[in-house]
Amino acid sequence: MPGLFLSAIEYGGYISIIKFLAFVILFFLWLPLVSWVYQDAGAVRAKENLWTAVVFATGAVAAIVWLLMPLFIIGMLFFIIAVLATSMSYVLHRNARVPEFDRVLTPEHIKGLFENRQKKMDALSEVIFITPNNNEIPVPEPRTPEYFGYKTAFDVFSDAMWRRASDVIFAPAPQEYNVAYYIDGAALKQPSIPRDQMEYFIRFVKNLASLDPDEKRKPQKGKFRIHKQKENYDWEITTAGSTAGEQISLKHMTEQAITKLADINLTPDQYNQMNRLREAKQGLLIISGPRKTGVTSTFYSLLRNHDAFLSSISTLERQPSLNLPNITQNIYALSDTGTSTYAKKLQQVIRTEPDIVGIADCTDTETAQIACTAAKDGKLIYLTIEAENVIKALGKWVKLVANKPLAVEPLLGISNQRLLRKLCNECKQAYEPNKELLRKFNIPPDKAKVLYRAGKVVYDKRGKPSTCENCQGTGFFGRMCVFEIILLNGQLRNLIMQAKSLSEISTQFRRAKMLYLQEQALRKVIDGTTSVNEMVRILSTPQRPKAKRPQQKT
Repeated sequence: MPGLFLSAIEYGGYISIIKFLAFVILFFLWLPLVSWVYQDAGAVRAKENLWTAVVFATGAVAAIVWLLMPLFIIGMLFFIIAVLATSMSYVLHRNARVPEFDRVLTPEHIKGLFENRQKKMDALSEVIFITPNNNEIPVPEPRTPEYFGYKTAFDVFSDAMWRRASDVIFAPAPQEYNVAYYIDGAALKQPSIPRDQMEYFIRFVKNLASLDPDEKRKPQKGKFRIHKQKENYDWEITTAGSTAGEQISLKHMTEQAITKLADINLTPDQYNQMNRLREAKQGLLIISGPRKTGVTSTFYSLLRNHDAFLSSISTLERQPSLNLPNITQNIYALSDTGTSTYAKKLQQVIRTEPDIVGIADCTDTETAQIACTAAKDGKLIYLTIEAENVIKALGKWVKLVANKPLAVEPLLGISNQRLLRKLCNECKQAYEPNKELLRKFNIPPDKAKVLYRAGKVVYDKRGKPSTCENCQGTGFFGRMCVFEIILLNGQLRNLIMQAKSLSEISTQFRRAKMLYLQEQALRKVIDGTTSVNEMVRILSTPQRPKAKRPQQKT
């Protein structure tokens, strides 16, 4: 018996109802396709007349061939293939002209067809974008340029906030933007975003922060707020032009608490040393470290360790991080550069007769000499400089002052510090270290039978990765400070004056029982607070080929 489509269940001997219905259904599916091509081609600025004519002519010719075909099923297949081939040619053409998220018949588009539109809109409403004027941005209509920017911003900020990112950096590349999150001070690379999608995102965020969306060369800075789950998150956007494209950085503006000296992770001995400075009436303490290692927090903690009601305290800063209660904070602003210098501004501060002076970012000889003179004349000075360790900080200070007796005589001590990420207590993994590792770091085997490292990705029975909800898969949660501190006495000052090199001074500091940064960090490794890899990452410095130089002298 012939198949269903080859047999003719005929009425009157002339027409097959099944064939007729099949023809009518496919024909009337083809007509809306022609209409869609015409409307869509106009929307994406393709040649709508040309593509409409091609799709229409192909369908019409294929329908005629179908009717003339002796075998109905062959004709029907010819019609379907011809219409599909022409339609897919148009889809490929129009998809090449539009952003990735506006393309049709992609996996994401097909998935979206089966999603509940209202449910999707409700999900977007969970994050509320608020302008600097406290105006809430409503969810735009789907498939509009505003919606594409809104949706990308929703995805970026939802993910960044969940991962606890403090900064999000977008770096332009030829075809895309590279994305990096800074989480607990470490940069973590994220999936890149296509350039066309970033254009909608950048325009949306600029409008959100009340910036000029058409200005792509001059630097701009603005702020906005995100409300999610009854919490407010303040963000700052910074833009700058470059030859590769517009660079964008987003910073989560968290409210920083003023830490007390007891809360900055000093060891008991170090705390006792630094706390004794409350009794000092004059002298100078150097607080050093590379950038972004918590030097400012230590600087503020030491200032706040004094009673601001009993002592007059003033600071000189270029950009204060916090407002310190009962402390006079003097700012060296950009407007001062034309009429004054940092040193002259410091001189003005000292003339107000404060008991204690905090000097942030001392970088010139005149400022350093004024600080030393004030420290000799009855002021207690706290001063920050950038240096890798205590010995290099001392060498830099002596060179900066350009007068060794003046630099050393009022010096009370030097501190240096680093920030280490703390292992996540929920997913950190214990392991038995090998003897080679213990020997390398001079760790007694009986004190480190078990060390800890960041947890690895765990997979369930279906092979799906299980992410730690506490650290979001980074293996770390929060940071802590480790310090290298030396307080000077008359004997050490005399040794510094007599020393001919920094290595001699380092030997004397070692005899004075100063523990190096690596030794302090190793203590945190042994007690399971951090990992060996984290210690190495923080304390290692880039190795650059250098010519041999004579030993540095002080």
